[in-house]
Amino acid sequence: MQTKNSTVRSPSAVRNALSRFRRFRGGGLMEYPYVQALADHKWSIALVAMAFLLGRAMILEQLSPFALAYFAVIYYLRRELLLWTSFSLLAGNLLAVQPQIGHIAVQLGVFYLIQQALGRYDRTELSHAPMIVFISSFSVRLFSYMVNGNLTWFSLMMTSIESVLGFVLTLIFIQALPVFTLKKKNTQLRNEEIICLIILLGSVMTGTVGWLIGPVSVEHVLSRYLILLFALVGGAPLGASVGVVTGLILSLADIHAVQQMSLLAFAGLLAGLLKEGKKAAVSIGLMLGASILSVYIGSQDEVLVSTLESGTAVLLLFLTPKSLISLIAKFVPGTQENLKSQYEYAKKVREITAGRVEQFSEVFRQLAGSFKHFGIDGQEVRKDEEMGHFMNSIADRSCTSCWKREKCWETNFFQTYKFMTDMMTSIEENPGFSKEDIPVSWTRICVKSEAVMDIMKQQYDLYKHDRHWRKQINDSRHLVAEQLSGVSQVMQDLAMEIKREGQEMHIQEEQIRLALEKLGLSIHTIDIVSLEEGNVEIEIVHQYTKGFDECRKIIAPLLSDIMGENIVVKSEQYSDRKDGCYRVVFGSAKEFDVETGIAAAAKGGALLSGDSYSAAELGNGKFAVALSDGMGNGERAKMESSAALAILRQLLQTGMEEKLAIKSVNSVLALRSSDEVFATIDMALVDLYSAKTTFLKIGSSPSFIKRGGEVIPVSANNLPVGILQDIDIDLVSVQLKPGDILFMLTDGIYDAPGPAVNKELWMKRMIQEIEAETPQEIADCLLEKVVRYHHGDIYDDMTVVVAKIEKFRPEWSTIRWPGVSRIERPKTVS
Repeated sequence: MQTKNSTVRSPSAVRNALSRFRRFRGGGLMEYPYVQALADHKWSIALVAMAFLLGRAMILEQLSPFALAYFAVIYYLRRELLLWTSFSLLAGNLLAVQPQIGHIAVQLGVFYLIQQALGRYDRTELSHAPMIVFISSFSVRLFSYMVNGNLTWFSLMMTSIESVLGFVLTLIFIQALPVFTLKKKNTQLRNEEIICLIILLGSVMTGTVGWLIGPVSVEHVLSRYLILLFALVGGAPLGASVGVVTGLILSLADIHAVQQMSLLAFAGLLAGLLKEGKKAAVSIGLMLGASILSVYIGSQDEVLVSTLESGTAVLLLFLTPKSLISLIAKFVPGTQENLKSQYEYAKKVREITAGRVEQFSEVFRQLAGSFKHFGIDGQEVRKDEEMGHFMNSIADRSCTSCWKREKCWETNFFQTYKFMTDMMTSIEENPGFSKEDIPVSWTRICVKSEAVMDIMKQQYDLYKHDRHWRKQINDSRHLVAEQLSGVSQVMQDLAMEIKREGQEMHIQEEQIRLALEKLGLSIHTIDIVSLEEGNVEIEIVHQYTKGFDECRKIIAPLLSDIMGENIVVKSEQYSDRKDGCYRVVFGSAKEFDVETGIAAAAKGGALLSGDSYSAAELGNGKFAVALSDGMGNGERAKMESSAALAILRQLLQTGMEEKLAIKSVNSVLALRSSDEVFATIDMALVDLYSAKTTFLKIGSSPSFIKRGGEVIPVSANNLPVGILQDIDIDLVSVQLKPGDILFMLTDGIYDAPGPAVNKELWMKRMIQEIEAETPQEIADCLLEKVVRYHHGDIYDDMTVVVAKIEKFRPEWSTIRWPGVSRIERPKTVS
């Protein structure tokens, strides 16, 4: 039985109603077109609403500098809202305590006319806006006082103050309004922009002066809500700053609100100090600060009203969605949200960069394939086709006018072709072939055998030159293909390195900071570049004390204990900051150290040797010891050997594979000059983590490894670079041990005993007799022994490079500090 007013709803209708409610609660409200339109224009609506409040805002109930300054900035940033902004400013002024709609309207009109006049000469710039505001405000006010006959010193002073305030407010709004107008906003605001934004919001709140909801003042509620919001986001400094600025602006609008400045500043400070407790703790801090000062400043009724206003602001804070708080926090430097947004932006840039590098790598790979394919096609020209073209050219020049042409090339074709082939073979084997060498059998076949021979010799010279340059072109194409392939591989490795997922490491940075501050060190900034095991890189800016080496004696040992591996000082330089700070880079220590010594002497005791040497860390965990001997002696040999080493070192530092780097150097030296110039290359690449050493020996003398009393030779049979286009490269890998001494020699030392002596045995004996300890002393002793062997004569350039492998030993032991735990390394995903 149903009553008259009751209705029956079907299950489907109930489900539809529930789905609409869920959409409304979960954001489905955006599906409605009007709501979507409002969301799309939310910033425009906010700007127009701010214009209404700024039009109503006044200072000392006489001055209204906000309207014209706001109108001027909107003119440049959002000109499509200019008409709506004008109406909103005038409408707001109608509701002011003392409306001045006439003055404001005329000021807006004068400003607009000046801008239109400047626009005709293309002189409209945002930097001109403050001065135009000053001129418009001052001229309109001055003209009004002169027409009304009220021009006095006081009115002139107030006009000047209003114009100057308009000038300053324009500068402030230029900094603050882009936060609301720009579609692509910065991920971080500067401190100046934050202060300008606070001044703008405080000016907007001035438009609510005089609005009451019962005993509660709207501007007091909004100012405390603003303090709660920024204190929750930025902590005590930002909360106190907002309180001071907001209180100052409100006191200018209402002279009776001077005490609000100290109240809001103290409340903002207490609220910011309790930031870590989230909304509840920040609210308690505000209410506590406001209540304490209200007791001293006002009566009992005023304390109750102040508490009610604070409670209303707290209620608004709890009703504020987290998304809005996170949005504000993204723009405030130092917040977690700001760091996260910067990390996400950097990650996006890293992914885009890696994609672009991969595209370039693919382009270079395709180009390398094209050059290789083209070169192969050029080399696959068949011999019979070349021979056919060769024979045709000879026949065209010698047989066209011959009376036996048809008989030779039609009746006796095979006999004539064999005659031509035999003649070409004879000329190829003996370029000085003459008419006296022509067999009698040829004269019987051809009546113009001498003329054919002369033409064939000329064509053969052209054919030989053509083959030579074709080979040069093919070799160049092959070199370009190999270089492009190597560049493609290097770029692919770079893209993989870029794509390696980074980690936010502010937690580890704070852990290191706390550990160092416990030791009493003054640390300014800590930036962790990498925490990968074996590849740690940390930059620390700290106060430097002259006479003390805190970096190596305190910071590095403490970091070694925290990281669980040996950390050393990589570099140290004076910071750009002018406060006596140093920027120090700490990194992982290698497992092995390489100490080198070099001794050299030029031929005949000259100043310039044709040998070049190099010993340097490549930056990828490898140490390179290299030696090169240029052809001959003197400056030209020095240029060739140094060029070979410089090119090879740079290619290896880019990450290029060793064999390809050697081939590239060989091709460059072979193509750079038509002269016969070449250079030997002897390089040892020592892995500083495992001591595994790779030898690259191109035409060089054998190297030797002294291990205790044993001497081990290392040799390879290859021609020097720059002679042949294609060379076979043999890489010799040897596992070195701590205490091993590596000797690398040029032929001036290796060939010193002469051809009658077993050079390898002689060199082993010389090395075994050396009792020096340091690499430099060893190199000097070996060179001195060789020179003494020849009684002081130096018959060739001599160079010896000695490298000693030692286990790394830190200068200082690690520091174990109570309460400091091992750092947690982020897991890197490749």
